[in-house]
Amino acid sequence: MNAGQIYGTMADAVVIVHLIWIVFLFVGGLWGRKYLSVRVFHIFGLALAFVVQVFDMYCPLTYLEVYLRQKAANNPYGVYTGSFLAHYAEKLVYINLSRGLIVFSTILLCAVNAFFYLRKWKRDKVR
Repeated sequence: MNAGQIYGTMADAVVIVHLIWIVFLFVGGLWGRKYLSVRVFHIFGLALAFVVQVFDMYCPLTYLEVYLRQKAANNPYGVYTGSFLAHYAEKLVYINLSRGLIVFSTILLCAVNAFFYLRKWKRDKVR
């Protein structure tokens, strides 16, 4: 395996981790309601997603993937060739929606999770 293939494999792994991260942001609250450490990590992730979307930034995982793709292609413009699995994961990670819809969805996701976390916190406080 040459260096380009290693970087390409690492970039594919970053795409898969990115997809898992996004899924965690959507469903991590269910797991976080039971475990404090997961809840803290989930809330941190939601806050990071909120900041990234509201300030029109790229996720740090996107920067890492682009860097690895550039190294894999030995091309400063980042020729984008990934594996079969990464190809479909990328379609989910980099979904083609309007910026407004993505920002709205992120805010809604944060609000729904905040509602459920606060509701659980109030119930626990009453007990």
